[in-house]
Amino acid sequence: MKKHLNTLFITTQGAYLSKTGETVVVKIEKETRLRIPVLTLDGIVCFGNVGVSPFLMGFCAERNVTISFLTEYGRFLARVQGPVSGNVLLRRQQYRQADSADFSADFASNITTAKIANSRYVLQRLIRDHNEKIDNRAVQSSIDRLNASLERLKIALPLNEIRGLEGESAHAYFQVFNHLITRNKDDFIFRQRNRRPPLDRVNCLLSFVYTLLMHDVRSALESVGLDPAVGYLHRDRPGRMGLALDMMEEFRPMVDRMVVSLINLGQVKAKGFTISEGGGVRMDDKIRKTVLTAWQKRKQDTAVHPFLEEKMAIGLFFFAQAMLLARFFRGDIDGYPPVIMR
Repeated sequence: MKKHLNTLFITTQGAYLSKTGETVVVKIEKETRLRIPVLTLDGIVCFGNVGVSPFLMGFCAERNVTISFLTEYGRFLARVQGPVSGNVLLRRQQYRQADSADFSADFASNITTAKIANSRYVLQRLIRDHNEKIDNRAVQSSIDRLNASLERLKIALPLNEIRGLEGESAHAYFQVFNHLITRNKDDFIFRQRNRRPPLDRVNCLLSFVYTLLMHDVRSALESVGLDPAVGYLHRDRPGRMGLALDMMEEFRPMVDRMVVSLINLGQVKAKGFTISEGGGVRMDDKIRKTVLTAWQKRKQDTAVHPFLEEKMAIGLFFFAQAMLLARFFRGDIDGYPPVIMR
């Protein structure tokens, strides 16, 4: 399994990255601020106006360290990476299975079940931990709707019906999401999920951390030789990473809990967000760094993988799932076991 390494996030505008020997050097206004051996990295993510020397790009490509470029506010722009790894026969099998309606529906049902079960777990924890602070009836009603969706997914359904259940369950979950915010509710009000642009601070945080999750899941899939663009629940569309979006689904509730913790613990403040003329909400550099630090820390927490029954860092779960999916396509295991929170 891939060794758990770190992602280097560069958010300071005007920073420039270059190569010295086996080391990544970060300079700001021509002053060296950081030196880090490339062997300790599995990725570099640059936000906004950040430059990277061609020599460092080539060196990272040779060492299988992906460099991603995002806008200052987290929208993906481009990636620099080395040759595609893995067996071409694995990718051909992935493509063949994507053309099978039955396989696509079965796989989509599997990951949708995990997403709904994990969403239910988040709401069940909410009732257990904050019973006296919330509207139990409303939250329990959403849990009941999630349970009903899980029951329907126990039988074989066509892909469109599975998508419909996923959408209905997401609506039920986000309908009571505001109850998860138990402190600073005046500054962090959530009414519904929105994006492009996010229209409130909570959605701004969710969208940003989903971008980080996408980066890590996509890298994990590429590391085992799978094509992150060819998915099953999320069908082919130019520029869309369908398989990465598929695998993200089982991890989204974990991300949601982290965002809620940042708000409830007062680690993010309302003054760190601005509203544009069009109504979109953006976070400042300080908030962004706080979120990135929390994300790195979360990935270093450990838990027992439910299928492998091995204790590992949370950040390794993405690579474990990519490895299990590759084994499934090769026929080494009977099915893909998604992560279900307990």
